[in-house]
Amino acid sequence: MVSQVSAQLVLAAKTGPELPSIDDFLPDPILFQGTPFAINRIILIRIVATIVLLLVMCITAKRAKLVPGRWQGLIETLLEFVRDNIVYQVMGEERGRRYVPMITTLFFTIFAFNLCGVIPGMNMAATATVTMPLVFALWTFVQYWIAACREKGFFKYLRGELIPPGVPLPIDIILGPINLLEVLIIRPFSLTVRLFANMIAGHLLVATCLAFTQFYLIESPNWGIKPVGALWLLGGFAFVCFEMFVAALQAYVFAILSTVYINQSYPEVE
Repeated sequence: MVSQVSAQLVLAAKTGPELPSIDDFLPDPILFQGTPFAINRIILIRIVATIVLLLVMCITAKRAKLVPGRWQGLIETLLEFVRDNIVYQVMGEERGRRYVPMITTLFFTIFAFNLCGVIPGMNMAATATVTMPLVFALWTFVQYWIAACREKGFFKYLRGELIPPGVPLPIDIILGPINLLEVLIIRPFSLTVRLFANMIAGHLLVATCLAFTQFYLIESPNWGIKPVGALWLLGGFAFVCFEMFVAALQAYVFAILSTVYINQSYPEVE
């Protein structure tokens, strides 16, 4: 019996399931092909997710009551979490008021886009290509440069970043280019790569588990290897739950790092 099951597994491995690949993240256009406005699957997911997020927020705000119901309470709890536990905790209330709308928008948009990876019918995070994470990172980049120029002045901020006080001149020669590289490239690059790489990895894990489930549990005619498909199905369910956690975690990490980078542009943070 064991040898028969082993033979079936070997046979199944020869044909193999259709596994996901990086090409999945660059689908062909499905609307307006051949024009500058061509829309592929992942762009359509972004459009739908944005519309749904706006509708949810607008309807919740329009129906807001003095004594909130469960849904209103949930939304208000999330808004207060971003305001109090991210923005105010890093910046303080007086300074943070300016950036609450921006960081809240970043958090909710990234969270909604990330969740698209586990929503049936979408099955791909809207942040799983470099474009949207880069747009969010550049927004942060522009904001901390604006804050730096407004609060310190361009040259004073740049001098403070490139030449830390109390550092010997020979060390400054080494640190200067590194610090410039950090301010101009490493910060936005790290924000971008951290977000979209996590979403790509999550999609590939979930899609691989479901592909093996489809192959062993449904497509294979050999009943001896059906339990293998059941195990892959359990693995897929576990990774879907994990991806929901990662969706929230990556939104939180992006929001808090953006807040920290902006806060570092203020004078008392040297």
